[in-house]
This record gives sequence, structure tokens and C-alpha cells, in this order.
Amino acid sequence: MKELPKAYEPKKHEDKIYKKWEDSGFFNPDVCIEKGITDKDAEAFSMVLPPPNVTGTLHMGHAAMLAIEDTMVRYHRMKGERTLWVPGTDHAAIATEAKVEGILIKEGMPKPKEELGREAFLDRVNQFAQESHDTIVNQAKKMGTSLDWSREAYTLDNVRNKVVKQVFKRMYDDGLIYRGYRVINWSVKGQSTCSDDELVHVERPAKMYYFKYNKDFPITIATTRPETKLGDTAVAVHPEGKYKKYIGQEFEVENVGQNGHVLKIKIIGDDHVDEELGTGALGVTPAHSMVDFEMYQKQKALDNDIGMIQVIGEDGNMTASAGSEYAGKTVKEAREKFVEYLKEQDLLEREEDIVQSAGTSERFKDVVEPLPKTQWFVNVNKKFVLEKSQIDGIADGAEVTLKELMQTVVRNKQINILPERFDKTYFSWIDNLRDWCISRQIWFGHRIPVWYKGEEIHCGVDAPLQSGGQAEGEGWTQDPDTLDTWFSSGMWTFSTLLNKEIKKGESLQDWLARSEDFQNFHPTQVLETGYDIIFFWVARMILMTTYTLGTIPFETVYFHGLVRDEKGRKMSKSLGNIINPLDMIEKYGTDATRLSLIIGTSPGQDMKLSEEKVEGLRNFANKLWNISRFMLMNIDDVRVDVELPEPITDKDKFLVQWLNHIVFDIGKLIDEFKLSAASDILKNFTWSVLADDYLEYSKVEKNQQLFNYILNTILKLWHPFMPFVTEAIWQEMYGDESFLLVQKWPKVDLELKGNEKKINEYRSFWIIDALYKHINMQKSFYKVSSVKRIDIIVYLLDIKNIEDIVKRNIEIIRSRAKLGEINIEIVNYDKFKNKLIGPSVAGSIIVEFDLSGAIDKDAEKSRIEKEIDHIKPYVLAQTKKLSNAGFVDNAPVAVVDAEKKKLAEAVEKLEALEKQLGSL
Repeated sequence: MKELPKAYEPKKHEDKIYKKWEDSGFFNPDVCIEKGITDKDAEAFSMVLPPPNVTGTLHMGHAAMLAIEDTMVRYHRMKGERTLWVPGTDHAAIATEAKVEGILIKEGMPKPKEELGREAFLDRVNQFAQESHDTIVNQAKKMGTSLDWSREAYTLDNVRNKVVKQVFKRMYDDGLIYRGYRVINWSVKGQSTCSDDELVHVERPAKMYYFKYNKDFPITIATTRPETKLGDTAVAVHPEGKYKKYIGQEFEVENVGQNGHVLKIKIIGDDHVDEELGTGALGVTPAHSMVDFEMYQKQKALDNDIGMIQVIGEDGNMTASAGSEYAGKTVKEAREKFVEYLKEQDLLEREEDIVQSAGTSERFKDVVEPLPKTQWFVNVNKKFVLEKSQIDGIADGAEVTLKELMQTVVRNKQINILPERFDKTYFSWIDNLRDWCISRQIWFGHRIPVWYKGEEIHCGVDAPLQSGGQAEGEGWTQDPDTLDTWFSSGMWTFSTLLNKEIKKGESLQDWLARSEDFQNFHPTQVLETGYDIIFFWVARMILMTTYTLGTIPFETVYFHGLVRDEKGRKMSKSLGNIINPLDMIEKYGTDATRLSLIIGTSPGQDMKLSEEKVEGLRNFANKLWNISRFMLMNIDDVRVDVELPEPITDKDKFLVQWLNHIVFDIGKLIDEFKLSAASDILKNFTWSVLADDYLEYSKVEKNQQLFNYILNTILKLWHPFMPFVTEAIWQEMYGDESFLLVQKWPKVDLELKGNEKKINEYRSFWIIDALYKHINMQKSFYKVSSVKRIDIIVYLLDIKNIEDIVKRNIEIIRSRAKLGEINIEIVNYDKFKNKLIGPSVAGSIIVEFDLSGAIDKDAEKSRIEKEIDHIKPYVLAQTKKLSNAGFVDNAPVAVVDAEKKKLAEAVEKLEALEKQLGSL
């Protein structure tokens, strides 16, 4: 067998190995079937890659996602399942457009859109998106991802665009998509809408102002935004509260904030008003609050139109409706002026400093303005007929709402969320879901498939035709807005599985029925993603798939946490604590980087990462390489298909039963999505049991066939977690044509696992291991050189199986513990008890050491006596302290417990020293 180099060097192997994997085609399940690797009738395992945004490069969060998902995919592929992992990228409309605008501005183009025009600007955006895509794909490959690149998708490509249009048209026809005038979140900086779940709430200091509209007005109101009060149309009070008598009255208030500005304020009743909060009354501004707008709609439905006055415009400045003295002023200027007016008129009762949670645009970072605007919305509360249903509890033809679909599939456990605590988060959001604003005032994205001609509206997959059948014309104009990115990415699980071209006039359902990928791989088994996009993406996918297909998009949602620095802080440029995955790969290799993002983490928990952790796992990759190197040096002829031989020696039996247990546990843990526990257990077994124990014992006697079997099994178990180093070793063993990537996952020996008698027999070698460690520890305690051979007497209780196993393995003990003569004496219990002046092994073995010539007895005696003299006064002092009722009764319980623990440890050490002194 060719000897492996002394150290594993990732740079020499990783790129070459990835190229071999790609060239083999084994990332593609069809190729695996064609080449006989996978059975065509095997169970399917499919997963879509959460598409990274084409706005830059991958960060550690992406790296964690790729490491976790690739581990799952490689495991299922090795289990013989038809395994598909679909790659793709997201056009990330607002983020990408904003990024390109910023670049063009830096290049000296102050107003890029105006200067370039729509088509030329979009060309620049697409160019940037393509360059970013190429970078992201290369980085994903550096992470060792076994994605099927032949099926790569893009949320803005041709296929996805056709799907988006089909679904939009169907939802429009079902009355679920509508164009309405509603209050939306408006980013002044981005000049576009933002959906509720795109907002980032930032706490900041603010003031609460308590005032009356004029001296005759009967109710005091409170607000943090006095400038919007120029647009108030009502005051809401509790229907049964202290202001009940005013309900139905209308007050005409003159000169509000300025001369000549008149407001008509109606007093309305609303159950949602909390009498204990603020003044117990709310000033209602329908144009600048979603809550107030809903009150406006409710009142309008009761034939009580309270009206709506927009006083802030899309430019963020006050409108003419705010009055001549305010029109054109900024919000800040208007606020200061209005507060000054309240003070002058003695209407301001008090000011209060508070901390306010302000909604900001995630992309543009500005505080959003709630404004009324005509936009496109998805109605989540409207009933529609679900013609075909595979959802438990919802029959074909049932009338349901989108919100009910989203609630049902999680509540009935057709979709399981891990960890389960996120169920509560999910339902809290769904239960309070408002209609989804899906239109955006940007150019990059899926353009809304709606055309206008005067009062006529055409919604369709294609533009309205001219009378002669030509393309769009005769005065039709397409809506200039684009769709929210999450509208298209919400269809990701099924839109990526359309592997046939759509036929002219074909429905989406017929298109899907002709697509083998959809039939074979949907619903997908797992969606693995960050918990921070549970609302953005996960919920949208459930909404889109249950509506469009009447089924679920995935069976399990696995949330990973955020990657933080070693102190638990978020990684940021300002803190200078960003760890770049490519830097870690360059320094320590991909396997170490991947494993650092799996070990020590659990679903839904943020993980702490340091460079030292990655470095430590690089050392483990080298350890695995060196374990393999040693084992290969002791195998004359390696075989891929080697069978497990019948173990003969106690150490071999011990290892075989433990390895069988590990194979069972690792498979079970991965199936349960406990990847950290699986990798941690495997690491401890590999390093401590296999390397430190079994291979050390095997230096005395070796079983080549068993070595071959163990090495094959260990490499297979590690491959999903550390694909490069394991594949490199495998190909050194079996050549370039053999791929560990598609080897069969190790099987559990169920006969051994279920045979308790056999397991106990196979485990008996632990006594030898415990005896060796006891001898080694005692040699260390007496400061005997590890290579100094000393004689020992082993006293064994008269127990047959212990006597047999010790005698059978006496040479292993002599060799590994570096001993001279070993005498074994079988004793009865009384003699055993008399000999017991030091620690025993397993309560049935005592070792007596002949230290003559090995240590200086007088010096050792003196050393131990000094330690005893040092500890005794401490034990006495601690005993006295804990006998003091004043201390015990008055000190905190935790302090008393800590002192008791210190005393117990000191007593234990003192007793051990006294026994050791006696043994000398």
C-alpha cells in the first residue's frame, strides 16, 4: 500500500477533488441512477438551496447554511436515496438596484435612473447581478457543496418569470390580488413601498406630547408625532369607557396649528382602545397610521365616513393639506412648529421622555412614513375555493383563506418546524397578518403583468394583443411597478422543479404535471434556513405553495442561528470582528471551516465562532489523516468491499461493538437533525477510542482485514461532515475512479445490536483499558518515567471472567504500560479488602507497584508529607467555618454550598495522599 504523506495539505487536494466530483456527474440524481449507484425506485430526498442575493459575496451565515445542508445531502445520497439539492440565486430586487445605484453615483452619475433610462439602467443591474452570481457560485463550490449545478435556477430568469405571471393571474382571477388605496410603509429615501415584515424596528429616544386640539375640546390626546395631528379626523374612545357620552358627536376645531386650518373631529367608539394607556383616547389620523386606517375602513363600513387627510407627501415633506404655514416643511420642522403653537396657546399639558420603537426600511435604513397610496395587495383574509387539496383537514373544493392555509399545515404537523419553539413565533405573525403589499416602485424585478388603457385593465401572462394579433399596442401601458422579491422566491420549491418548457396557452398545473422533477421531488423534505427569515420567506413559501398546489412546499423546516464572534457579538465592520469564510478556507481548509459551523451548535441557536476553533478542527483533520496513514501502513491489500471479519481478540470485539453503536447513533442523530451531537460523538470516538486506545493496543497485534473495514467505515461516517479530507484518503486508497461521495452508508449489525449477551462479552475489554489507565496514572503520580519499566503485582478478586480477560491481555498491558514483570494473584474478598489501601480498578483489581529503583522513596515521602501538612490546616479551617451557625445561617445558600464543595474536595485529596503515603 502506498504510504500517505505525513501531513494533510488542503490546498493540494480541494480544487482537484471538487473538479473530479463535478466531472463525475454524481451531484445529479439522474446520473446516479444511470450508473447504477442509486435505484430508480429508491426513496427521494430533495432540498432547495435558499438562494443567496446577487448583491455581493457569501458570509459566515451563508457558510453555515451550506455546511449544514451539504452534510444532510451527502448523508442521504450515501444512504442510496434519489438525492437532489437544487442551487440558485435571488435577484433581491431592492437591494441589488440600490447597490448598483450607489456604484453609479460613486462613478459620477448623480441620478443614474434619469440619466440612463429604464432599459440601459437594467442592463447595468443585470451585468452586476451576473458578476455577483459568478462570485457566489465559485464560493459555494469552495465550500464543497454537492449541488446539482445542471439544475441551477435564478428567481428572475425566464422560467421563474413565467411561473410568477401564471400565479399572479390566477390570484387576480380568484380576487386574492387587488389594487387598492391603503396606508402602506413608504421609504422616502428609496422612493418605494416596504412590506410590514421588511421593517427593522429601532429603539430611539422620543417625546410623548399630551394636548387638546383647543381649549373647548373635551378630551386630551397623546402622540409622538404632533405634526400628523394636522390630518386628524376623529378621536377613538372605548365604547363603554369614561368618554362614552361623547361618541357620535362631531367637533369643529378652528385654527389648528395655524390660522384658518379647520378640523372636523368625530368621536368614535372602538373596542381596541385601552383606557389604561395614555389618556384613554386616540387621535385618529387615517392617512398616516395603519391602525387608524383600519378604524377609518371600519367606520366607513358602518356608513360613518370620518374622512382622510394626507398631510405628508412621498418626498417626506408636508403637503398643502397640512395648511399654508406648514406646506413644504420637513417633518422635523413641522413638528417643532406645531409644538411651539401648542405651547403658545397653552394647549400642551405635558411632555414625557420615552423610548420609541421606530420602523425603518431594511434596505434604505430610513424611518418609513405610513402613507396612503394605490398599490397591489394580496388579500390574506378573503375566502376562495381550493379546488384540489392534499392538506389534512381541508377537502377538495373547500372555501378557505390564505391565512387559514398557512395556519393549518403547521398546526396539523404536515410541516414540522425545528426547533418547535418557533411554532409560537410563526402563529403569532400569521394570526396578525395584514394584506400583503406586493408592488414596489423600482425597475429591477418581475414587472407586474397588468396593462392599462383608460379605465380598462388587462391582467394576463401576455400583453394585450392588437386587433391584428400583434404584440402590445393601441394605447395599452404596462404598470411600471415590480413585484416584491418574496413573491417570486415564495414559489422556489416548485418553480425550480419545472424541467420542461411551457407550451403555448398551457396552465401552470399542466406544466407541472409534465415536469418529471416536480413529480419526483416535490414536496421537498427539508428547508434549512436562518430563523431571521421565518416571515420573509418561510411563511411566503407556505402561502404560495398551499394556494397554488394545494399541498406543502416542504416537510421540515430546520432553522440555524446567527453566526456570532467568540464573545457572542454580531459580526460587523464597525467592531472589526468579521470572520471571512474564504480566509478560513485559505488558512485551515474547507473541512475545518465547515466542521467549526456544525460542532457546538444546535437548531435555532446562535453560534459563537473564533479562528481558534477553526484552527483546532484543522488539527483534527490532520489527526484523521494520520490515523488513516497508520492504518494503511498496516494493511497489505485494501479492498473497497471488505466485509467485517469475525473479531477474535478482546480489543477487536470491543472496537467492533463500539463502532456498531457509533454507526447506529450517527445515522439516528442525523435523521433527527442533531448534526452537532453526531459530529461531536464521532470526533470523540475517532480521537479517544480509535486513535488513543484501539490503535495503541493494536501495535502489539493487528488484524488487517478489520483495519480495512474500520478505516472504510470511519471515512464513510466522516464524509458528510468533512468531504475533502475523506475523499482524498479514499482516492489514495482506491484510485481516481472510486468516489467516496457515492459509497453506501455503513450498515448497523442488528444481530449484534440486539444481542445483550454478546454486547457484554464484546465490551469486557473496558476492564483492560481501565487497568492500563490506572497503571499509567499511578506511574505519573509517583513521578515514574513513562518509559521506565517497573514490576507490578495484580490482585484479582476470584471472579472467573475477570481473571480470564486479564490473563488473555497481559502482553497488551505490559507493552502499552511499559511494565516489567507482572504477577497475577487471585484473592478472596477478605484478602482483597486488606490490600485495598489505594484506589482499585472496577472494584475488583488492585495493583501493587515495585518502585524500588524507580523513585527516591524518601524524597517522594517528603513531598507527600509536605502536601499533607499544607492541606490539613485548610481542612480544619473549612470545618470550623462550616460549624459556625452564624456563617451557615446568614451567608447566601450558593456561598455556603461552594464552601462545602471546597471542603469535600480537600478532604478527598487529603485521604488520597494519606493512602499513597501508606502505600510507600
